[in-house]
Amino acid sequence: MTTTFEEEQTDKSQDTMENLYIIFFIDGREYGIEIRYLIEIIAFQPITFIPNLPPYVKGVINLRGKIIPIIDVRLRFGLPAIEYTDFTCILIININNLSAGLVVDGMKEVLKIPKEAIEPSPGFEETNMEKFVEAIGKSGDTLKILINLQKFIQEKDIKGMV
Repeated sequence: MTTTFEEEQTDKSQDTMENLYIIFFIDGREYGIEIRYLIEIIAFQPITFIPNLPPYVKGVINLRGKIIPIIDVRLRFGLPAIEYTDFTCILIININNLSAGLVVDGMKEVLKIPKEAIEPSPGFEETNMEKFVEAIGKSGDTLKILINLQKFIQEKDIKGMV
């Protein structure tokens, strides 16, 4: 079986992103999402409010001509709102051909977490977090809460905004 140059490059690209996570802060804790969903990180910018959206969907931004819905991760987790700071930034992600911006308290790093250092979520059935937490990643002495973006981004919340 032969593969095309594009297929080989795609395979190499997927291999290099395997087990890579973008790590960010929310409420002083470290969270991660798979880097394959990340398009870019931008500084916080004014958000155009749109009425009648869930409270965690803050509105939209115009990113180089593309309208991007913005979700405040802190509010999506059920945490209280805080004022945005110079460290606040927006992760532009794409999942299932939907782009969205995730407002986070701050960035930490891109981190490779080996499969053997990732354990399934222990279960937080009494909290709002259970539906978002996919696993816990261990890195040195710290733990990273790995988010399941498929569950975090509710298509119904942002569809029709873009």
